[in-house]
Amino acid sequence: MVRGMIALLAGTLVSASAYAQTPAAAPTATTATADTAKQIATMQTKLNDWPQLSRYRDANASLPSVAADERRVVFYGDSITDAWAKKPEEFFPGKPYVGRGISGQTTPQMVVRFQQDVVHLKPAVVVILAGTNDIAGNTGPSTPEMIEDNFESMVAIANANNIKVILSSILPADHYNWQPGAHPAEQIREMNTRLKELCRKYGLVYLDYYTAMANASGGMNPDLAKDGVHPTSKAYAMMSPLAEKAIAEALAH
Repeated sequence: MVRGMIALLAGTLVSASAYAQTPAAAPTATTATADTAKQIATMQTKLNDWPQLSRYRDANASLPSVAADERRVVFYGDSITDAWAKKPEEFFPGKPYVGRGISGQTTPQMVVRFQQDVVHLKPAVVVILAGTNDIAGNTGPSTPEMIEDNFESMVAIANANNIKVILSSILPADHYNWQPGAHPAEQIREMNTRLKELCRKYGLVYLDYYTAMANASGGMNPDLAKDGVHPTSKAYAMMSPLAEKAIAEALAH
């Protein structure tokens, strides 16, 4: 299957490259071929580890066992969690919080790695923040029902392993720089309504970042996200106490 996809991609890229060549552009044929080969190699690497299980495999293996009096918390998500977890002492000093975010990830990828990057770490709580990349179509088109199904699958796995779940609202965004034609504000509002209902259905904690961060257009102002998606330090400083409050509520249940 993977080989067939790579072969199809190679044929498509090569055909596109050939089609783009004009007599004036003929001297760049070698460069175009090299670029095509690079694109194919990148796609092959991604297909070989689609959920990126290799990203945290070594970190998981070296993580100490949970201490008797420890209530470990895993922050699980995409680039927003990935960037946040790189500065734990800035936002969560002295806390037993573990970051397992991967930039660009969608909820189907997160379902696949949930066992390795959450369950096997034996946390008391998992804080899930995801969905904006699904709306952007990073791994293909996703309907709200598909996204909700993936969240529900993660909740089911967590419940089966006695892990308390916090579902975070998707952060506001009214555009995606990497998908210029997208207008995600209304889709994000719809998904947050669905996530809130999931929390009501299963008795989970809903972590509402959206209300505190959204502007009138359903996006974020530049002081909170320079590119409209990824939080600044100021935004993370707003999010931290909200996360702490949600964690305390989950642990108290």
